[in-house]
Amino acid sequence: MNRVKDYRKAAKLTQFELAQAVGVARQTINLVENDKYNPSLDFCIRLAQVLHTDLNQLFWEEQGHEK
Repeated sequence: MNRVKDYRKAAKLTQFELAQAVGVARQTINLVENDKYNPSLDFCIRLAQVLHTDLNQLFWEEQGHEK
């Protein structure tokens, strides 16, 4: 599970706006948010930069955090 949707909403961006900022289609953002797409490291870094966070916060579970 990732936190892309949470960070996108906190930044008050639509999927389309985030997609434009990182250079992908809106559908790609939707797939990432729904864990149906495994993005490249470069794409993950661009997402983190646009969302003003880091890869750890965006993609990895906190230790001890249960789903």
